[in-house]
Amino acid sequence: MKVRPATAEDAEGMAAVQNEIFAAGLRKTPRDIETIVRVYLQREDNIKCTVAENAEGRIIGFQSLTYARPDNPYGVAEGWGIIGTHVSPSAARQGVGSALFSATLEAAKAAGLENIDASIGADNVLGQGYYEAMGFRTYRTPEGLVCKVYRVG
Repeated sequence: MKVRPATAEDAEGMAAVQNEIFAAGLRKTPRDIETIVRVYLQREDNIKCTVAENAEGRIIGFQSLTYARPDNPYGVAEGWGIIGTHVSPSAARQGVGSALFSATLEAAKAAGLENIDASIGADNVLGQGYYEAMGFRTYRTPEGLVCKVYRVG
């Protein structure tokens, strides 16, 4: 497995990962390439977006880290980081998430973040378990979400 910064050329593979997650019933909506570019690759509040490739060069997961801006949709405190993790179901339990988080944590430290938020659907038990395994802890539970924090420093 290779972990590296995401580029615009990765948008199709990143969309494929999210659509595999959707097809497995673990995501509420599918994604298209244009949305991937807008949401993950061309955000002005982006800190880092990282992809994981398998031995054949296929993207099997990605993770994004952005700055929490005022009035963000998750209600995260301004200046925190907001993380999003997406791993193909076919690559689950193979260390993809751990490898991605290692790169993201480095970026968080370099950006001077003190806290990273993961806002996870209350019904997403797999996602909650992943973030717990990475060291995130629940700090609030607004309706429909479980919000976990990782204390960087």
